[in-house]
Amino acid sequence: MMSLHGTVAIVIGGTSGIGKATCLQLAKQGAKVIVGCFGNELSAEAIVSEIVAHGGEAVSIPADPRSSEQMERLADAVMHAFGRIDVLVCNASHSAEAASFAELSWDSFEQQLTGELKAAFEPTKAVIPVMTAQQFGRIIYLSSTEGKDPSPPYIAFGTAKGGLDAFARYIAQEFGPDGITANVVASGFVRTDGPFTISEDEGRVIGSLTPLRRIAEPEDVAGMISFLAGDGARFLTGTYTPVTGGLVME
Repeated sequence: MMSLHGTVAIVIGGTSGIGKATCLQLAKQGAKVIVGCFGNELSAEAIVSEIVAHGGEAVSIPADPRSSEQMERLADAVMHAFGRIDVLVCNASHSAEAASFAELSWDSFEQQLTGELKAAFEPTKAVIPVMTAQQFGRIIYLSSTEGKDPSPPYIAFGTAKGGLDAFARYIAQEFGPDGITANVVASGFVRTDGPFTISEDEGRVIGSLTPLRRIAEPEDVAGMISFLAGDGARFLTGTYTPVTGGLVME
């Protein structure tokens, strides 16, 4: 297994589903994990306890990823405790309003865009100075195939994710000379709570349409995130990887 021994990783939105699986995967590979949480501190502490029980190192820090002040405090706390920040995983979860364009108000549309992009902008803004000084960093943004493969009831969610995909490419372009990579992992249907919760029957139907004949588990997406955090992905930046079992292909 690829080693992340000695690296320090912040996982924004690390308390459930893909975020939780990512925290556990990074810790298993030797990273010191900061479980970013907002309003679900008990879940974050449970993940920290699980990591520590298996010999890893982790702390939880509550902070709103949409707040510049709270993200700066989080980054300062991590630097005080560990002296560096190597990996940032942006996985803040947002609800997706199921509404067609005809039904959608501008306020709802704007709220989705602002929430999604701010939850990537502020954490990135907080860690970039540290990573630039180190001349090293790995930033992974969790997106959705809805950003490229439209599903009409989710125009706001899909547009927001499309914006996130573009944002990641600009970060990759600007900070590549500083040794910082930025990549996107786009999930499809995942067996977890989130914007697109599906039933067992729906999962079976969707899985039957997928070349690998199942829908994703959180660990499938976490595996790609942890790969992009490691040395094996050192020459990858600005990439977009759909983790869909072949349901969406690039």
